Amino acid sequence: MVKYYTRACNFFYGEFSKKQVKTKNSLPLCGSNEVSFNQLEIFARNGRYVSSKIIKISELKNLPKKIKFKVNNDIKKITQKKKIIKNQSHMIMGILNMTPDSFSDGGKFNSPKKALKKIQDMINSGADIIDVGGESTRPGSKIIPHKVEWKRVEEIIRNFKKKFPKILLSIDTRKSEIIKKSITHNADIINDVSCFNFDNRSFSQVKNKNIWKVLHHMQGTPQNMQNNPKYKNVLLDIYDFFEKKIKDFKIAKYKSKLILDPGIGFGKNLKHNLILLNKISIFHSLGFPILVGTSRKRFINDISGSYDSKERIGGTLSSVLYAFSQGVKIFRVHNVREVKQGILVFEKMLKQ
Repeated sequence: MVKYYTRACNFFYGEFSKKQVKTKNSLPLCGSNEVSFNQLEIFARNGRYVSSKIIKISELKNLPKKIKFKVNNDIKKITQKKKIIKNQSHMIMGILNMTPDSFSDGGKFNSPKKALKKIQDMINSGADIIDVGGESTRPGSKIIPHKVEWKRVEEIIRNFKKKFPKILLSIDTRKSEIIKKSITHNADIINDVSCFNFDNRSFSQVKNKNIWKVLHHMQGTPQNMQNNPKYKNVLLDIYDFFEKKIKDFKIAKYKSKLILDPGIGFGKNLKHNLILLNKISIFHSLGFPILVGTSRKRFINDISGSYDSKERIGGTLSSVLYAFSQGVKIFRVHNVREVKQGILVFEKMLKQ
């Protein structure tokens, strides 16, 4: 049986994009006339065989009836506005690792005083969301007991909304006990890198709660995910993964409050990461906002080699801007101010 997938491509920006949409020569991306597209890449998958072709939106009428029906449904999802974004062009999720062993900043913010200062600094730098984590999920990291994890983050989570009521609180955890406690303290987002698979009670904790749930893709576990990861087709395999997870939430009360994160660096090699970033707009056809976390990831070193740097700001920013140009709206980063500055300048240039 052949399965079809639709990816928006050939984008326009700014005033030119608005004119193209007005004259119906292009379609708005994610509800914004300032970014639009006039071509589609249509993938056909039959078992292991995958083919694709690029067509103009004006050629849709020439497609076979079955394919045209599928593509038109995908277009509705591609063009619709994503709820969490509201009237913003982008959102920045600042990373707060309250751990001794995270891959780039372990131990720097693992006290309440240091953490609060870091949170305020990130908010002043442009963060819309703060993602609080008490357990490292870097390659090779160890699992810690939920009591240890909660002890690390408890004071921050308990007091976050009192101190920062206008900022979204995201909790980076795989454990149902942490999820449950965080929800009682008004967490806005649960960001579980295992996609609610690590703890079999996690899904029941979130499925009918009025909070945003990040559907994050990871092949394997943090302990083994980088041991020769393999896919039949990384782009379409992850699309299928998301599609299945979305169906799991279909009967939930708040099924629309999902965010998709393809998990750059989580069970992917350099080629996998580059394919995902290059064609990341395919995930718009699932109808939910996309989150990307490329900050300081190893693939930047794989590309830059001897030009690598400690914080990898250059590589992080270039990957963020490339994803932004394809309509990605949410970015999980360490260096909030630099990324915010880069997006504002890039966006201004696109609008001219």
